[in-house]
Amino acid sequence: MTRKKTSVRAIVLAAGCAAGQAQAQQVAPTPAAYDSVAVQAARPPLVLGAYAQGSFILNHTAAISHLAASHPTGFELNAQRQTTGRAAWHGWYKYPKVGLALVYYDYHNPILDRSYAASLYISKPFLRTRRQELSFRLGAGLAWFTNPFDLQTNRKNTIVSSPLNATLQLRVEYDYALSEHLGLLVGVAVNHYSNGATTKPNFGVNLPSLVLGLNYHQQRPAPTVPYLAPVPTDVGHNFLLASTSLGYKQFGLSDDKKYFVNSITVAAGRRVNRKSNLLVGLEGFYDRSLLAAQKDTTRSGGKLVDVKKAGVFMGHELLFGRLAFVSHLGVYFYNPYKSNAFYYERLGLRYQFTDVVFGAIDLKIHRGAADVIEFKVGAKLAKR
Repeated sequence: MTRKKTSVRAIVLAAGCAAGQAQAQQVAPTPAAYDSVAVQAARPPLVLGAYAQGSFILNHTAAISHLAASHPTGFELNAQRQTTGRAAWHGWYKYPKVGLALVYYDYHNPILDRSYAASLYISKPFLRTRRQELSFRLGAGLAWFTNPFDLQTNRKNTIVSSPLNATLQLRVEYDYALSEHLGLLVGVAVNHYSNGATTKPNFGVNLPSLVLGLNYHQQRPAPTVPYLAPVPTDVGHNFLLASTSLGYKQFGLSDDKKYFVNSITVAAGRRVNRKSNLLVGLEGFYDRSLLAAQKDTTRSGGKLVDVKKAGVFMGHELLFGRLAFVSHLGVYFYNPYKSNAFYYERLGLRYQFTDVVFGAIDLKIHRGAADVIEFKVGAKLAKR
């Protein structure tokens, strides 16, 4: 009799969760109506994971061919929270997971040795049922390499030139329920490590990987609020961004000095929907490492070319509350010293600390190669 009651209770709970998911497609009539149910949202349930990773080093340039023969293996521990609707953006992204991952890699090569990384990530579902989930995961963080390049003791390590690096994770994951709480996870991933050209050489590590592991789900499926948040009031409104950045880099192996890189940016933007801003802007750059490189190759007394650059860019911001994932594509219209391609890309994260002040960390890129990591501070000026 007890077993029968338990089965009935499980069916009722499952039906309630399914009904909640269906209702979640409805939009709250007013922001106040959404806020009243969001504050009562269930505490986000915990998901714990342990995964093994098998990888190979992507041979993207001849300079790392001697290192691309090994097959690194890794292990990951992570903790995730399944969002339930406490913030408006949860429902707009179909209730993703947010988590922290700790990743260890053994490169099975004494030149590279090992790495340890910690990253924050978001995992957005494309398919979710009671027993399975297909999702895309994007994460970023920091990594520590135990045996980086050293001109005297480890000059063959042309991939990693400093102990501290940034890491970027892209992954497609499939989780299948083996039981009420246990899930089998399989995935395909790319792990990227780079120091953003702060130290040379910096070809970076790209690890295409297969992932296999287990997830413990505290509650599956998780309850969600019965409404989506209504469209934000600033959709269709314009704004201005003004910012300045500071970075540093090394121009070559012959000079281990670090040189400052500055930029000034002014951009006009528009919030086009719940998830996106579109931008267009102007910016100027002053890279002192280019001046050092020019002095190193120019004859004594020779005239130096202006190393300052100016560009125009178009961009997109993917919004997660106050956090935005930034992507830009720019073209130089003033570039007297031809040290790079005529265009540049930028990927980064921007966080709006107040309604006006924001901070950002961006990676500026030329033809897929990191140019500099920019640490940025600025102001957002609203314009109706």
